Amino acid sequence: MSSCGSHGAVGSDGAASAAYVWVGNSMAQCPGQCAWPFHQPVYGPQSPPLVAPNGDVGADGMVINLAGLLAGAVTNPFGGGYFVGDALAPVEVAAACAGVYGKGAYPGYAGELPVDSATGGSYNVEGVNGRKFLVPAMFDPLTSTCSPVV
Repeated sequence: MSSCGSHGAVGSDGAASAAYVWVGNSMAQCPGQCAWPFHQPVYGPQSPPLVAPNGDVGADGMVINLAGLLAGAVTNPFGGGYFVGDALAPVEVAAACAGVYGKGAYPGYAGELPVDSATGGSYNVEGVNGRKFLVPAMFDPLTSTCSPVV
């Protein structure tokens, strides 16, 4: 299980009937993995971290993890849904694109992203009341590529 979070399913009589997602505190649980690109990475290129769009590295990191895990729970809720690779070690739609948030991403570089002029925070989606967030790219099975939101 990842220290950043996981998803699975529970049910009665051994039959999975309800999917769930668990996301940990990305600042307390390995911020260099769970809060990247808003925190210095544990491994790989040591480029400067991006500014978190809501000013909270931990919470903004949790949004990234929650978005990726929700995508996995929706596309592969009980382990027999969509994934890439071997069924014994499935790689889900967001995990297949780890570290990809914008166009031109590569290891250590999150990709081209809009930057909020007021806060300096990097983001790729806008929510209610203009709140800005960063969410991972998803694997597109039609093109066999990672498709970032921007």
